[in-house]
This record gives sequence, structure tokens and C-alpha cells, in this order.
Amino acid sequence: MRLPESQVAVLEAASATDERTIEQLSEATGLKPETVTGAAFDLEDAGLVTVATAEAVSHALTAEGETYADAGLPEVRLYRAAVDAGADADPVPMGEVIGAAALDGPEVDIALANYARKGYGEVASGEIRADPEADPEADSEAAALAALVADEAVADDDALDQLVRRGLADRNERTVRSVTLTDEGVTALMEGIEAAETVDRLTPEMLTSGEWRDVEFTPYNVEADAPERQGGKVHILRQTAERVKDTLVGMGFREMDGPHADSEFWINDCLFMPQDHPARTHWDQFALDVAPMADIPEDLLERVRSAHLDGVGDDGDGYHSPWTEEVAREIDLRGHTTSLSMRYLSGHEIGDLEPPERFFSVEKVYRNDTLDPTHLLEFFQIEGWVMAEDLSVRDLMGTFEEFYEQFGITDLQFKPHYNPYTEPSFELFGTHPETGELIEIGNSGMFREEVLRPLGVECDVMAWGLALERLLMLMYGFDDIRDVHGTLCDLDLLRETEVLH
Repeated sequence: MRLPESQVAVLEAASATDERTIEQLSEATGLKPETVTGAAFDLEDAGLVTVATAEAVSHALTAEGETYADAGLPEVRLYRAAVDAGADADPVPMGEVIGAAALDGPEVDIALANYARKGYGEVASGEIRADPEADPEADSEAAALAALVADEAVADDDALDQLVRRGLADRNERTVRSVTLTDEGVTALMEGIEAAETVDRLTPEMLTSGEWRDVEFTPYNVEADAPERQGGKVHILRQTAERVKDTLVGMGFREMDGPHADSEFWINDCLFMPQDHPARTHWDQFALDVAPMADIPEDLLERVRSAHLDGVGDDGDGYHSPWTEEVAREIDLRGHTTSLSMRYLSGHEIGDLEPPERFFSVEKVYRNDTLDPTHLLEFFQIEGWVMAEDLSVRDLMGTFEEFYEQFGITDLQFKPHYNPYTEPSFELFGTHPETGELIEIGNSGMFREEVLRPLGVECDVMAWGLALERLLMLMYGFDDIRDVHGTLCDLDLLRETEVLH
């Protein structure tokens, strides 16, 4: 029997009593694994070997996982520091504990995101509590990290899955093929096999010399494994954002654009938010240590100041609280894209507007929230407003029903709400398709006179801020937004999720 050299090598290295993997045969023959695989399949077709296939799963620490295996998980370090600071008895300022835990940069967000999830305690209003009954020594994720470092098996699949979700470990799946000689293969070896010299490609030299007539070509195995390639794709959240934009443009809206870092004046003061409002503290928004904004129209600044201090109209009373130009000019990361609405409605951005007008934006905003399944530190807000005569709440509700119907959401619920800048105001809720719970998806209302008069707007304006990520959750049934956005996102979920149209 004459066989190609690679097949002879594999046949001689295989065993009739023991399964030998492709890797073992590759090491024994000196051939590449893909060459061994191709030869094994050809031998199986000839009935000389059997090829068994199994799936093997292994886990390996990422660079971040190795760091935490050495230094400790951020949430464990936060808990130990909290206990040392006495937070197991009374609340302790969060900044003090974070400093003592030596957490820096992204580690702070990671620690806070996992602290409550694991039952270590609570973080609220800038203070941290530690559960005295919690046991960091029993942390299953920390134990799994230690086991992977020691190259030991990890029996806790849930802990392994969580490490993968957090990007601390990679889950590797591979196909393991094992080869065993059949009786026919043993017989062929006993009778003797001659190696036939083969070539795997036709060269110009063979064509010129005519050698191609006398050589034996290696057959191609079109079923052999090929390296897996992961192509890039547009993130599902970005795809949803583009779909929202297309929908609003189709409803007659134009898109707004503007700075992510803006003055307190545009972000809050124009919205008739008092300067001592709790939402304007550093616990809710991110202040930047940069020079104050100089480019604010002086006449508009004075009208907004007057609205805060004296009110608007004959019955206006304003706020009985301090208002200073210095605070108005300070720079923050915008906590909502309503700062864009103020720029456009005032005429500062593209000139004076005449009703009717419709504008929208789908842009990032930044808030100092506690991370949980429905909250992130940065997220996308769907901002929109309509300027026209004689608008009512019915017009606003009808706009929402038309908009959300485009995404298959028809069970909206409305709840009265208070905002300093709209009256009347209401929140929107939608039912999660998997959990059945109501999820807040937006806030809306009719802009107050105290907002519109200083801007020079004399007609009605209805406005809203909707959460793009929560729309995504209702559309796809996700129950944790961190799976699709942020440092803990599930890459496999993003690759495999079929886009809805």
C-alpha cells in the first residue's frame, strides 16, 4: 500500500489501544497539527483509523485578572478597608474608605459595582456601610482567581462565568480530536506501507520542466479546521442609536449637536435649577478643573439671573436662595443633553427659531450614579423638543406613543412627576419583556415660563429626555445593561445578538 508521507507518519504514530490527540501525534511526527488533522481524516476515509471528536473548555486569566489575583479583588479590598474604618458599625465617608483601600481609576467603579452585588454592604449618599456578617474569605470569585493562578481545576462554574463577564478570565473552547488505529490499519502496518512522495502545490518550475506529469499531488481536505476569525461589527447600542435617529428624522425632527463639557449656565441655570439644588452637587455631576466659560451672552445671563432671583411674570417669585455668576460659568460634564436644547432654543447655536420647530439629539451624558443593572456613569440620552402654538400634554403623550410603536413598545405608562423646569411633568415606564417589571424609560413635560421667557421663546415647548439603554433593554430583553455597555460587557452576547429591525 502506498500512502502520502504524512499519512504514513500518522499511521505509524497512532495506537490501536490508546486514543492519541492531534497534538500528541503532531509532537510525535514533527508535523504541523493541521497537517496531522488532514492526514487523519484521509486515513479515516480509507478505514485505517477512527477519529473521535470532543469539546474541551479551559480558562485563563487576563492581565487584569492576574493583577487582582495578586492585589485582591477591588470589592474585597473596599470591604476590608470599610471594616477597618468602622463601617460595620456606622456609615463612613466613601472617599475615606476608597483612599484607604488604595483603589485608583477604574478600580473604584468596579469595586462599587460589585460591593452591593456580593452582599458586602451598601453605598448611598456618599457613605459606605459594611455588613459585619460578610466573609471575604469565602468570596467564590477570589477563590476561582487563586485556583486559576495555581493551575488548579475550578468546580464553581458560576464563579468562572462571573470572572469571564468581568473580563478577568478568558473562556476558551476548542475541539479535541483523538485518533485510534482500526483493525484494517493494524493489518496495513503489518503488511507494510510505502511512503509516496507527494507535493502540495503546483509551481511554475514544475510547469516549465514538465515535472508535474510525474509527481503525486496531496489531496486537499476541504473539511479541515480553519482558524476562527472574529470580524468587527457596529455595537448594538450604536445600531439602536442610529435607528432612533432615523425614526425621529422620519417624524420631522432635526438633530442637535454641542459640547460634552459645558457651563453650569447651559446645563442647569437655563433650566431654572436653583444653584443649591442637591442634583447640582459633586455627588451627582462631574465638575472639571478648567477655566470658567467666558462665551455666555450677557443679556441672556442677566435674564436667567433675574428669573432665579425674582421669578418671571407678575406672579413670579423666584428662588429664595443664592445665585452667582461664578457658579454659572463653571464647567461640568453635562448630566443631560437638555443643555443642547437651551443653546438651540435661545438662538445662541443656530440663530433665532420660529415655531413650529422640532429638534432632537442622541448623545452621551455623564452622572455620578451608583452602578447597577439599570444605571451607568455614562449613558445615551434621547433628547427632544417641539416648539409650537397651543401644545398640550396630549400632544406629548401622542408623540411618545408614535415613537415607541416603531420599536414594538405599545404598553407605555405615564406617572406624574416634579421637575424644576417643566410643568406639568411626567415619567414614562415600559414593561420589561422578560422580568415583567416596570422600567423607567424617560422624563418629560412642558417647559415652564421661567425657562422659556429668559430664552426669548413666547410659545409652548414640550420636551423629553429618554434613556437609549433602557429602550435597548425593552427591545432585546436584557436585564443588566452592563452586559452590553461598559468595562464588564459580554463580548459573546454582543457578537451573537441578532439585530432587530
